[in-house]
Amino acid sequence: MTEQRFLHGQWSSRMAFILAASGSAIGLGNIWKFPYLAGDNGGGAFVIVYLLCVVAIGIPLMIAETMIGRRGRQSPINTMLTLAEEAKASRHWHYAGWLGVVAGFLILSYYSVIAGWSMAYILKVGGGFLNNADAQTVQAAFLDLKAAPDIQAIWHTAFMAGTLLIVSRGINEGLERATRIMMPGLLAMLVLLDIYAMTTGGFGQGLAFLFEPDFSKLSGESILVAMGQAFFSLGLGMGSIMVYGSYLPGHVSIARASIIVATADTAVALMAGIAIFPIVFANHLEPGMGPGLIFETLPIAFGQMPGGSWFGLVFFLLVFFAAITSAIALIEPAVAYLSENLGLNRTAASWWSGAVCWLLGLGTVFSFSGGESGTDRNFFEWVDFLTADVMLPIGGILVAVFASWVIKREVSEAELGIGVAYAWWRALARYVAPGAVALVFLHAIGVL
Repeated sequence: MTEQRFLHGQWSSRMAFILAASGSAIGLGNIWKFPYLAGDNGGGAFVIVYLLCVVAIGIPLMIAETMIGRRGRQSPINTMLTLAEEAKASRHWHYAGWLGVVAGFLILSYYSVIAGWSMAYILKVGGGFLNNADAQTVQAAFLDLKAAPDIQAIWHTAFMAGTLLIVSRGINEGLERATRIMMPGLLAMLVLLDIYAMTTGGFGQGLAFLFEPDFSKLSGESILVAMGQAFFSLGLGMGSIMVYGSYLPGHVSIARASIIVATADTAVALMAGIAIFPIVFANHLEPGMGPGLIFETLPIAFGQMPGGSWFGLVFFLLVFFAAITSAIALIEPAVAYLSENLGLNRTAASWWSGAVCWLLGLGTVFSFSGGESGTDRNFFEWVDFLTADVMLPIGGILVAVFASWVIKREVSEAELGIGVAYAWWRALARYVAPGAVALVFLHAIGVL
């Protein structure tokens, strides 16, 4: 197979890909989920296990997904079909591409709603509306936001519109320009918040929470959690890395770029923990899990501290930047597919796909505001379960199997060009990574 031509454009450099792929990986989960998981599962002991999982699971899968994307040079669906034909394998492999595209699309539908909250809190906290507020007042403000479908819909619409404005402008003027501005901005804000955290009375306690090894908390469950976080944190299995890989110039080392992205993703998660938990402990608050940490716990601290409105503004801008760089990656596979298969120009493909995604997001809006599905789970919870617990792990396994078993050795070896390290990657991608993700999947659905 001769190298596919670029159908949608290409990144201008390796750094452009690294910034975009890092933006795809670094999202809301880096801000609250990883630091909390680390603290709750043994601190430094969990971090060590997590880093091993990134090396053995995350990086091999990222290399595999990027390699598939660059070899196919199309949307994930068409790439999987083209490469299956090249390998003389079943055409049904293109359903793996569909799985990733649909999963990313569904995730964005609710991700946009939650990201919209960060936009609301830029005004709430930055505008001083929660200054000197007690825990009850802050909690009431968050519950009022979730209970108001009209307000949530407005912020959901604003976030989705911002995402589509970026995506519709194309690879270089849209995706690349946005990530070139936002990723350095995100890093600068994190550094600023980390410096501030050093001035709080809870800095030592926060570092101990994150990094002090407590092997008594490191159970089999903790290891499965570390495996899952290593997989999910890098944004794998949802087509984003594959489509970003399709824009990658042929001279760029996939392995080297993947290692840099994984390192950046982990560094941001740790830096977020260093920024957040000293503030939490200095104000005698509990490190809650999930969005509550961001929208209920931290605003109390920002409302009490000197200059809290300003630091709160910086923090929620950080959350917004992390969210929107992930959002553009989530919708890009669908946009690429519509452009290729329906003949739509990029602007039309962006806005049509975005309109459908926005409409699906209203289901999440009404889930948070009290609308129920009539079952044990509401609409949001069903979509979250279907994507995070089922579709992404299965997609990750299929990507690993396709890259290491279906694509011919001489093809993948030439595409990666990593010499003696190729045997290590192939072994990890063939056996270790799919096996580990299978365990994560079985744990997620309650079998383990």
